[in-house]
Amino acid sequence: MPQDPTERRVVVTGVPRRTRRTSGYYRPRTEIDEQTTLGHTYVRSLMRSQLRTALTVFTVLVLLVGPLPLVFLAMPDSAGLEWVVLGFGIYPPLVLLARWHVRRAERNERDFVRLVEDR
Repeated sequence: MPQDPTERRVVVTGVPRRTRRTSGYYRPRTEIDEQTTLGHTYVRSLMRSQLRTALTVFTVLVLLVGPLPLVFLAMPDSAGLEWVVLGFGIYPPLVLLARWHVRRAERNERDFVRLVEDR
């Protein structure tokens, strides 16, 4: 009865190569819970990214809405145009800006959770 080399079973035993370090290793969540300097740095990085997102939205909002009084002042005879711009022209960009802000803030939080939970 000839033996096929592909049917041969091999059992490998030995010390596992990847073991979790128990001593000296702290997860980032532990660092945050214990309020260490590293944990403070993690939280500050999240706050900084959220602040950067908010400042970006605020800058775009100021650039979008800020010049409107000057535009309306330059065209004093067009009262109907003011209502069209305020009623229909400004809301779609504001909705898109708000949607972008929420998505970006959620992404920042998701990245932070991924960092803290070691994924």
